[in-house]
Amino acid sequence: MRILKAMKTPEFMKSFGWEHHFLIASLGVLLAAMAGIGFWVGSQIQGGVVHQTAAYTALYVSSMVEPKLQALAEGDRLPPEDLAALSALFKDRGIGQHIVAVKVWDKTGKVVYATEAQVIGLVFPIEKKLRRALNGWVASEISAMDRPENAFDADRGRRRLETYSPVRRTGTNEIIAAVEFYQTVDSLERNIEAAQRNSWLIVGIATLVIYGLLAGFVRKASDTLRRQRDELGSQVVQLQNLLKQNAELHERVRRAAQRTAAVNERFLRRISAELHDGPAQDLGYALLRLDRLIPAEESGTEGRMEEGSDFYQVQASLRRGLQEIRAISAGVGLPELENVTLGETIARAVRAHERRTGTQVSLTVGGIPETSPPTVKMTMYRIIQEALSNAYRHADGAGQRVEVTCHQGILALVVSDRGKGFEGVLEADWDEHLGLLGMRERVESLGGDFSIVSEKGVGTEVRAQVPLDGLGEFV
Repeated sequence: MRILKAMKTPEFMKSFGWEHHFLIASLGVLLAAMAGIGFWVGSQIQGGVVHQTAAYTALYVSSMVEPKLQALAEGDRLPPEDLAALSALFKDRGIGQHIVAVKVWDKTGKVVYATEAQVIGLVFPIEKKLRRALNGWVASEISAMDRPENAFDADRGRRRLETYSPVRRTGTNEIIAAVEFYQTVDSLERNIEAAQRNSWLIVGIATLVIYGLLAGFVRKASDTLRRQRDELGSQVVQLQNLLKQNAELHERVRRAAQRTAAVNERFLRRISAELHDGPAQDLGYALLRLDRLIPAEESGTEGRMEEGSDFYQVQASLRRGLQEIRAISAGVGLPELENVTLGETIARAVRAHERRTGTQVSLTVGGIPETSPPTVKMTMYRIIQEALSNAYRHADGAGQRVEVTCHQGILALVVSDRGKGFEGVLEADWDEHLGLLGMRERVESLGGDFSIVSEKGVGTEVRAQVPLDGLGEFV
């Protein structure tokens, strides 16, 4: 009992491989098929032996009985000499040893002769086998002699081979009567049993051979599948390790990119300060010194310099250079963003562009968080700055609009204009556009997506989506 309970546990069934289940199921199917085929072949053998034996016996008996029944072609009775000849015939040991009972039927169903004299002259319903015999066919089956016409037979209730054979008028095919006789089945059943045993043996051997071949095929297929499963499992483990390493490398690259962006901003801030404190101060001092060199009014018109002289051209160049250095310094360096919110950062970028260009920008901000990593604020500021600068240069600042929203941790930025637009710039050509390349690299370093949508005559949209979760706090 413990063994049976253990075999029913899930652990045992799991260890009991699919090939064992398949072999058990296939064995059941083959046994069922073997049983069906065996019974069918056995029944066919029994029917064939019975009909063949009956046919040979009927041919033998009819050849001896038929001449003595020709009187039925002229009437419904047999003359006494024919009855005596029939009785002598069936008492002969050669025939009577295997034929235990005989009846002769006329075409109306009346018994005109029988080894049991009590049924002679009686009329019985014509049954199926008798009708076949009266139609010219031999009919036979193994019967228990339990029909009404066998009520007076000494062998009633015993298994006998019952055969009906037609009786024809000599020289014609006219059916004049039918002979019914019963044979002992001892030797017949022994022959049938022997034939059936042989058939069962052949079917059993064939089933075992088929099952053996099937088991070998299943075993080979199982080994192949098990080997492939192990190899696949090993490959899956390797793939998982590679994916894990790839994810770690991707995270390290993303964080390195964020650090690089933060370092670049500090470097640009330093360059901005050095431009402001170095060349800009020197140019300002040079302009002050040039102003002192301008001749006074009281010197007279003869001593004054003309407006287009080299002096004034140098002075104008220095002023333009000072303005450009101050503009570059202001554009390169970011304002202080550490202590401001993301919304204020976006507003500062828009206002700085408006002051610098004298244009108007529509700003829409909704649902953004109050706090965010400095890298996000720097990225938003730089993208707005670059995208609005492009809109001012290429679209004359027409319809400038900035929209910033946040949904499910994704910060979405859209900077658009209603300029003339363009046919499109392939990503493969972005290396030739440093502004586009810089915006894309800043967004992708944060694990986001960057794209540009433009239609000629409609305008251009710069789109950026940045995930806020999992970003490092880099300054």
